[in-house]
Amino acid sequence: MPDFAKSAEPGISQSTERHDLELVGHSDIGGCGDAMQLMVHGDLLYAGHMGPHGLTILDVNRPDSPEIVGVVEAPRGASSPKVQIADGLLLTNAEQRSDVVPERTGLGVYDLGDPARPRMLGFFETTGVGVHRMWYAGGAYAYVSAEIAGYVGRIFLVIDLSDPEHPTEAGRWWWPGQWEAGGEKPDWVSPLAIELHHGIISGGVSYTGLWDGGLVVLDVSDPTNPTVLSRTSWAPAEGGATHTALPLASRDLLVVTDEAVRDNCEEPPKRIRVFDIADGDPRLLSLCPEPRGDFCERGLWFGAHNLHENSPGTYHSESVIFATYANAGLRVYDLEDPRDPREVAHYIPNPGPGKPVCQSNDVVIDQRHLIYLSDRVGGGVSILRPTGDLPGLMSR
Repeated sequence: MPDFAKSAEPGISQSTERHDLELVGHSDIGGCGDAMQLMVHGDLLYAGHMGPHGLTILDVNRPDSPEIVGVVEAPRGASSPKVQIADGLLLTNAEQRSDVVPERTGLGVYDLGDPARPRMLGFFETTGVGVHRMWYAGGAYAYVSAEIAGYVGRIFLVIDLSDPEHPTEAGRWWWPGQWEAGGEKPDWVSPLAIELHHGIISGGVSYTGLWDGGLVVLDVSDPTNPTVLSRTSWAPAEGGATHTALPLASRDLLVVTDEAVRDNCEEPPKRIRVFDIADGDPRLLSLCPEPRGDFCERGLWFGAHNLHENSPGTYHSESVIFATYANAGLRVYDLEDPRDPREVAHYIPNPGPGKPVCQSNDVVIDQRHLIYLSDRVGGGVSILRPTGDLPGLMSR
């Protein structure tokens, strides 16, 4: 369990690789600095962990001195690196991420009546490796990716939370070839993997990363029967490991990331793509510019990963995009002209103890325009503030 007495380190040095973003505060999360997905709720920040540390809750009312105020334990032997918050509920995943077989895997559902002390209401058990990622914007349904018995890789599950004490499965979808127990055979060749990473839901549609299968768009207007609307793929010639697909609904745009997964760029470049989805069939408009520098020689991963997802209760923009880029830190893009994205700001945190570089993993922005940036290999959470011209862009 993290040491509640520890918080921000005094006198932490500012990164020298920054533009229009500055460091406000930092937390090593009580020594459990392997931070993954982040979510904000009021003055609290919720940070999932790669290791078996569950979920850490930090008070960020004073962003220059974040303080740990609570934890949500993962099931014994499991990890809970992912978190979602909406409608007074907190969702965490329980996933096997080591050789240790957990006591259970699946989706935890908590009441946030006391936000610093979430109270478990129910648990949806999946068996197998368990839930990897979730999308929940309130209402009756959560949409999760899970690796469960009988299937190869992660599939899409719709979980009914109308009775949060007794969550149940409402529907499921998988790519043909994943249902091993049903006799299906993959039509893709190793080392490619077609499996679901996660979907973001907008207007009854799930925009979904299908890993080496590219992008799949699902009709989820009937949650009990998700169906394919379209698929767009660019692997293996380009990219692969398609991760996040963020719809910008008012502009009929979709921003899609591929995830870096190998050290020293020993893989195709992992880029950020911008699509036009006005007619429902994604049409590539542009690629966001890659960070300039010797990042392939600096060590560990270099490439895109997560986006700020415009989740309920957070800052929302359909023109300014915030993306984590592993050892290139945080990158901010202006999509005023979606055919010509411009990088307008960046920040590269200092590496965690004993690491050659940072590995920026997730980013979330609160309604104060404070930016929370996690590091998956021990760098904890950095809290940033926009400077220069960026506040004007964020307010437009």
